Amino acid sequence: MTKQTNIIENIDTQQLSDALSERYLSYAVSTIVSRALPDVRDGLKPVHRRILYSMLRQKLSPAAAFRKCATVVGDVLGHYHPHGDSSVYDAMVRLAQDFSVRYPLIDGQGNFGNIDGDPQAAYRYTESKMTDAAMLIMEGLDENSVDMMPNFDGTTFEPTVMPGAFPNLLANGGMGIAVGMATNIPTHNVSEICDALNLIIDRPDATTAQIMKKLIGPDFPTGGVLIDSFDTIVKNYDTGRGAFRIRAKWDTETLERGNWQVVVTEIPYGIIKSKLVEQIAALVDAKKLPLVDDIVDESTTDVRIVITPKNRNIPADKMMAHLFAMTDLEYRFNMNFNVIDSNGAPRVMAIGDVLREFVAHQKDVLQRRTNWRLANIARRLEILGGLLIVYLNLDRVIEIIRNEDDAKAALVSEFKLTDVQVEAILNTRLRSLRKLEEMEIRREDAELLAEQKQLQDLLASPDMQNDQLRAWFADIKKRYDKKTTLGRRRTQWAEQTTEIVVNTDEFIEKEPLTIILSTMGWIRAAKTHLDLNNLDLKFKEGDELLTAFHAMSTDKINLFTSAGKMFTLPANDLPSARGFGESVRMMADIGADENIVRAFVLNSANKYLLVARHGTGFVVAADNCMAQTRSGKQVMNTDPKNPATMCVPVAGDMVAMSGSNDKLLIFPANEIPEMTRGKGVILQKYNAERTYVLDVMFFNAADGFGWTTGRGTTKMDDWQPWVAKRASQGRTIPVGFPRSGKFGK
Repeated sequence: MTKQTNIIENIDTQQLSDALSERYLSYAVSTIVSRALPDVRDGLKPVHRRILYSMLRQKLSPAAAFRKCATVVGDVLGHYHPHGDSSVYDAMVRLAQDFSVRYPLIDGQGNFGNIDGDPQAAYRYTESKMTDAAMLIMEGLDENSVDMMPNFDGTTFEPTVMPGAFPNLLANGGMGIAVGMATNIPTHNVSEICDALNLIIDRPDATTAQIMKKLIGPDFPTGGVLIDSFDTIVKNYDTGRGAFRIRAKWDTETLERGNWQVVVTEIPYGIIKSKLVEQIAALVDAKKLPLVDDIVDESTTDVRIVITPKNRNIPADKMMAHLFAMTDLEYRFNMNFNVIDSNGAPRVMAIGDVLREFVAHQKDVLQRRTNWRLANIARRLEILGGLLIVYLNLDRVIEIIRNEDDAKAALVSEFKLTDVQVEAILNTRLRSLRKLEEMEIRREDAELLAEQKQLQDLLASPDMQNDQLRAWFADIKKRYDKKTTLGRRRTQWAEQTTEIVVNTDEFIEKEPLTIILSTMGWIRAAKTHLDLNNLDLKFKEGDELLTAFHAMSTDKINLFTSAGKMFTLPANDLPSARGFGESVRMMADIGADENIVRAFVLNSANKYLLVARHGTGFVVAADNCMAQTRSGKQVMNTDPKNPATMCVPVAGDMVAMSGSNDKLLIFPANEIPEMTRGKGVILQKYNAERTYVLDVMFFNAADGFGWTTGRGTTKMDDWQPWVAKRASQGRTIPVGFPRSGKFGK
């Protein structure tokens, strides 16, 4: 009972919201610092750092033999990274992919995936070792250059950061998603980075514009063409955020008989090649790329995507401009320089801050390595001093060692030696006690004293430290010179000063079509002008013809619905008339409760009268009827009680309207306002809700007014009695007017 009472007394009460926020904050910090964001000093996340350190311990240097990746993954999991094996292996694979990182840190043997998005083989099949770049990142690690921390179970130690002068953060970039923040850093050219670092050493306050004259911009492993202006590049790097426009690199190949084809040899970074080819092929099949006839992927180890034009008269630059606009052959890389700074805090950094932090880190590493070397020199000089005493008093030293029970104490007492010196003397082999050895010790002593003086001067002189950093960066630049295969710049900068405007319609072959639309909304296009009065067409069961009209393959077909929306479909994209066609609701987002009021060829020179059921409407220009998206364009505001019912081309100076109230009204067309969107005005007035518009017709007063029936055209000698102002009710229809109330046009 007492034990239970003590347990209850030790319970601490806490608000659930406080407990959740505290624990979630801990989780967020762990995710940000320990998983997602790279360190500005070495450009590595903890998992990458642990993989490289484990491979260093296993002596997997570039000169070593390959070893199974399973060995590395197991060692990393067992000693440093207590997470899933996939997290380690996936990170390891990325460091080996030359299409993911600019300078691979791991040399992989086996299937490590490819640019088509195919996955890597399991780690029991693949082998790896480190590259020269990885060794440069860890250079000086055994010289007390960085702090070491206990691993997760306290059985060994691991570095908190890597010391090497290889600028990995900028060279290989990085990406990651944390809690409430993300990072996306592009890759760069090491030779240019070294030039920028030297500029920062000489001018720590250098502006971003000055830096970017050295560091031209991203240099992606997959190449491509950077088309942003210099001002845009500077702005992006000055804020640490922004976007770059990367285009595929292409060229034309001449074929027989004047034909040609485009060959894409480099694609934007991060794009999966197989999906890119599938995307373009799908757009070609859907007739969204009228300038392209076919696409074939002929890639082997190098990228080679062949694009065939519709015909040889199409300009290659216009075809590619359309492809850039429609596909991932042009891609926006969104840069976000969100990193862990030298104080361990995440923040978005400008390029100048990144370079200054790296230079400061290298100075700290230089000072620590220098102090480590000075300590080693001091110990060695101490030992050499003791050895020189041996040679000066060799017989006495041998006598003490031979006769004294505690030779160590005797030597310390007689010659005033330190413990380090005595241990060195007692461990000296007899055959080393030669005159020649004494000369060697004196030579080594002099060399160490000179080196000690040089290192002390280095610590005391900031200028000498800067010279040493320049030497480090010069060595790295020499290794990755732009003349070498790995060091050459892959992403070219070609500022796009003018955009090519592509009108695909001008490349569509002009041919006659007959557009056929059914009452159920199935549309098709016959490849000729059929006789509209003698159509022999088949429809689905329960369906029938709604309208048919002539068009050209270069025309735009507009659909006006009862909801007051306009939908625009290219005529050349319509399905053929061999079958029943295709539902227009598959091509445009027409609601299930919307009816198609009228389908027509959109004439840019025309104006159209839109009329709602209860006699309201307005005139709209053709330009305002063009819909740019599948969702259409709202032109007329309607409601369920007053839907749109007509769309009539403006073709005369007078308007005649008939209603279900058996009234006819004629008024001047200029009384109807022209609008871009709205409900409109009253055209013909109706007293009851159940009355509505039956028909509308335009005509010229000079030509007279009449109507057409199956018996022919009837002309009225005197139609002036039916002329009134707009919004009037009109007069009862004249004798002989069709019972349908329609003008028969």
